[in-house]
Amino acid sequence: MDPLTRREALQRLAAAGSGAAASGAGFARAAETGNDSIIGMENAKTGTRAWMLEKPRIDPETKYRCPWIEGYVSKATVRVGEKIAFHVSTNPSSAFTLEIYRMGYYGGAGGRLMKTLGPFAGKIQPDPPVGEKRVRRCAWEPCTEIEIPADWVSGVYLGKLTAARDGIQSYVIFVVRDDRPADFLFQCSDNTWQAYNRWPSQFSLYDNGEHQWYWGGGVEVSYRRPYGKYCQILDAPLSTGSGEFFLWEFPFAYWMESLGYDVSYVSNLDTHRNGEGLRRAKGFLSVGHDEYWSLEMYRHVQAAVQSGVSVGFFSGNAVCGRVLFGEGGDSFQRVGVFGPPGGTREFENMRSLKHERPYANELMGAQSTGPVTGGADWICSAPDHWIYEGTGMQLGERIPGVIGWEYHGDPAPIPGLEVVATGPTETAPDQPNGGVYTATVYPGPKGNVVFNAATCWWADGLSEPPGYVRPVVYVEPKGPDKRLQRMTRNILDRMRRAPNG
Repeated sequence: MDPLTRREALQRLAAAGSGAAASGAGFARAAETGNDSIIGMENAKTGTRAWMLEKPRIDPETKYRCPWIEGYVSKATVRVGEKIAFHVSTNPSSAFTLEIYRMGYYGGAGGRLMKTLGPFAGKIQPDPPVGEKRVRRCAWEPCTEIEIPADWVSGVYLGKLTAARDGIQSYVIFVVRDDRPADFLFQCSDNTWQAYNRWPSQFSLYDNGEHQWYWGGGVEVSYRRPYGKYCQILDAPLSTGSGEFFLWEFPFAYWMESLGYDVSYVSNLDTHRNGEGLRRAKGFLSVGHDEYWSLEMYRHVQAAVQSGVSVGFFSGNAVCGRVLFGEGGDSFQRVGVFGPPGGTREFENMRSLKHERPYANELMGAQSTGPVTGGADWICSAPDHWIYEGTGMQLGERIPGVIGWEYHGDPAPIPGLEVVATGPTETAPDQPNGGVYTATVYPGPKGNVVFNAATCWWADGLSEPPGYVRPVVYVEPKGPDKRLQRMTRNILDRMRRAPNG
C-alpha cells in the first residue's frame, strides 16, 4: 500500500475522533487528550502499511525459525544518540535490505518509515552452540550500526528484513526510550517474549531438553538471538521476529496514539535497570502478557507506587515468574514464583521453585492463581465505581470474552481495594474450570491508583490495527467495545489527574 499523505493522516485522525464523539466512546478527539503532545504531532506525519510482511516463511523442520533471513539487535532498548547494531543471517546467502519503522497510529496505517538501509551482502551466520543451561547466545557479525537520530520519538521500532534472492521477510524489534517527563510509560513485556521464544528449535525457557512445556528452573534464555514464530494460542507467521508485541500490545499502543496520549515506551529491561526512571511518569502501564519479572522490577514499581506513580496492569499472568539475570545482563533464568506455594496448582514443575514474598497480589491487587489458564466474560461487580463512569454498565452486565487466556485472582487484603469485576473462569463456554478472576483497583498513598485488569486480552477491546489476529482459546474476545474503551479512558485520565507526589 502507498504511504498515506499528511493530509490523509490528519483526515483519518479527525474522522476517528468525530466518530467517537458521535457514539460517546471509542476514538475520541485526539485534542481532548493532548493532540499537541509529542505523540499527537508524531502521528500526524505520513504513515504507511508497508511495514507489514508480505512474504514470510517458516522452516517446517524447526517449526519456528526463518533461516532464509533472520536477525537480532545488539540492544533491546536504546536512547537517542546511542548506537544499535543489526545482526542478520541469510541462508542461502542473499543480499538484503533493512527498513526501519516506528509503530503507532498514523491515521490508521500503523507505522511510519524512518530509515531504509542496504542492500547488504548477506551470508550464512553460524548457529550458536548449546551453552550451559541450554542457553543459545548468537555472536553474529553485524551488517550495520546506526546512531538513533535526535528526532526519533520514543516508541516500538520494527526492522523489516527482505532477502533479495526470493523476497522472504522477517522482523527485528527494539524500543527507543527517552528520559523526558511523560504522562504514561508503556512497558513492553519483552522478558516474556523472550521466555517463550523457541528459536532456533525448542530452546525457550519452557524446554529443558526432556519436556516441551517445562516450568522449573535450570534453563536460561538470551536476548542475543532472533525471535522465532510465536509458539502459543495463535499461528502468526506474519509477526515472525517481533516477539509478542503485535499479538497483545500493539492494539493498546495503536489506540493510545490515536488519541494523542502523552506516552513514552520502555522495555522490561529498563524497569529492571532504572527504578528512578519510572518516577518521571504519572502512570506506568503493564500490557498484554507480562509474566516474567525480576525482583528488581518488582521493587522498582513498588517504590514508584509509594512515590505517587499510578500503575495500570492491563495484563494477565503478570508478575508471576521471578527471573534472575546473568552477569552480562542479556540472559535470564527462572528462579521463583511471585506467589504462595500451590497458588498455581496445575503447574507441577513450579513446585521446585521458590515461592516466597513479595507476592504479586501485594503489588497488583490480585495474582496468577490456579488453574491459571481459562477465559470468561468481564462481569461488572461495582457499577458505581468511577471506572464505569459514562459506560452505563449495570451490576452483572457482561462484556463477552474479555478475560483470557491467563488471568488474576486471589485479591490481597490491601486497604481500600475494590473488586470491580469478577466471575468464574471456563475451559470452554459453560464449562467452568474452578478458577475465579478478580479485576481490582486500590488507592496509592498519594492520590494515585493501581488497576489490575486480570487478563491478557484487554487490548482486544480497544482497537484492531492492520494485521491484527484475534485470539480464540477457552473463550473468544469480540473486539473493540465502547464500554471497555471508556473504562480505559477513565483509568488513564484518573492517573493523569493524580497529584503524583
